[in-house]
Amino acid sequence: MSKPREACGVVAARSSANEVVEDIWHGLLAVQHRGQEGNGIFTFDGSKFHHRKALGLVGELKDYQSLTGRCGIGHVRYSTTGPSPLEQTNSSEGLQQLAEISIQPFFLSYPKGGIALCHNGNLVNYVNLRQELTRHGRFLASDCDAEIILAYLAEELSETKDLEKSISKCMTNIEGAFSTVAITGEGELVAFRDPCGFRPLCQGKAKDTILFASESVGLDAAGARLISDVNPGEMIVIDVEGQVLRKNVAPHMRKAHCMFEYVYFSRPDSVLDGGDVYSIRIRLGQELAATYETDADVIVPIPDTARPAAEGVARTAGIEISEGLIKNRYVGRTFIMPGQDRRENSVALKLNPIKSVLRDKKVVLVDDSIVRGTTSRKIVNLVRGAGAKSVEFWVTCPPIISPCFYGIDISTHEELIAATKTIPEIEKALNVDRVGYQTIEGLVRALGFDRNELCMACLTGEYPTPLAQKIADNMRNRLGEVDKRRYWERELPS
Repeated sequence: MSKPREACGVVAARSSANEVVEDIWHGLLAVQHRGQEGNGIFTFDGSKFHHRKALGLVGELKDYQSLTGRCGIGHVRYSTTGPSPLEQTNSSEGLQQLAEISIQPFFLSYPKGGIALCHNGNLVNYVNLRQELTRHGRFLASDCDAEIILAYLAEELSETKDLEKSISKCMTNIEGAFSTVAITGEGELVAFRDPCGFRPLCQGKAKDTILFASESVGLDAAGARLISDVNPGEMIVIDVEGQVLRKNVAPHMRKAHCMFEYVYFSRPDSVLDGGDVYSIRIRLGQELAATYETDADVIVPIPDTARPAAEGVARTAGIEISEGLIKNRYVGRTFIMPGQDRRENSVALKLNPIKSVLRDKKVVLVDDSIVRGTTSRKIVNLVRGAGAKSVEFWVTCPPIISPCFYGIDISTHEELIAATKTIPEIEKALNVDRVGYQTIEGLVRALGFDRNELCMACLTGEYPTPLAQKIADNMRNRLGEVDKRRYWERELPS
């Protein structure tokens, strides 16, 4: 794994006058970076649900234009619970069957005449919830935690017949990150966000259409303007008449926005919870330049997300910035490629050094994060092979020392180079003259949020929710055990 990986992205729309599938499809294209394993769309036409699902990119979704209805939801997926469907079968028929089973949105035919639901995030108490539901006789077709949310919501709705009470119960009993959208057979569009607000979710409007998306770029692509964020612990329901109910239905918890959304995951042209991602990344670079002195000749960003930060470094340090590494945009995402060898060998295919920029130069490479360090080392070696005199590696994220349970696929301590090595050992492993990590204080200043409103558990080992803290503490004491399942799945049958 060369980078931390985001779980997924959602888009939803309800219109009083128009079909919504094109808006949803365009929104999914805009948030494609949040998940490339699979995608799906559900719509409701007033009497029937319609859907399409496919593995791969949004462009692989066939015949989506036939999905009629003025209400719908869509999803792009990267798996953080359960195995990747791309690694399970090679036959086209088998892949489509897997898509139907494992790709969101998920659907139940009752209550409310049916519910289709998808989410962005990860459930910390996934195992406990799954066991509880199966004890109650609920059949679960997949290992995806979105199906858990849907089943739990359906159980509550069947009992209470009250959407607000049922979502409130979900907020109370589900621990983790879940920015969720759903449509019902009664024509409602529903959006709700976990009490901590780990993953983003925003609301927009375009003429007769109300939309929700994981990032504001999803609204932009559909021609909508950003209205607001869905607040942590908030539920928004738009009924068949277009009436909007907006209410906080969660127990009070501190906000815990994921810092990685700003450092790496989200597109730089997005605005999340009032934070302008591009400006934040500029400030991250400026904080690095204020922390470390260098006599480098050139600042080189590692494509693509580090470019704004490298610009911030260059502005503050007064050093030239150049594109010393060119990305081949026709090589597939490395983490989709099956097999670690193929993923690692793809670095040379994806990036090519410009020797005239790097030869005989003291170079500062700027990147957003280091996970294992294997890909970072390969990039450093490319730069050295192009004739660089010296190489420093500056990182806009502080050292990642602990796993994430809230929707980022960092699942063990062992895979994190900063959890097991000192800075000098990391420098040796990366083959660099110096590593310059962002400080926690610099990160908080750049993000512009109060420290108590951020989740930085992967940097500090301090988790905003109790079960996550318990699991992390327990597994830290069991380092070295051979178990490739993610921490929160380890009670599942092998």
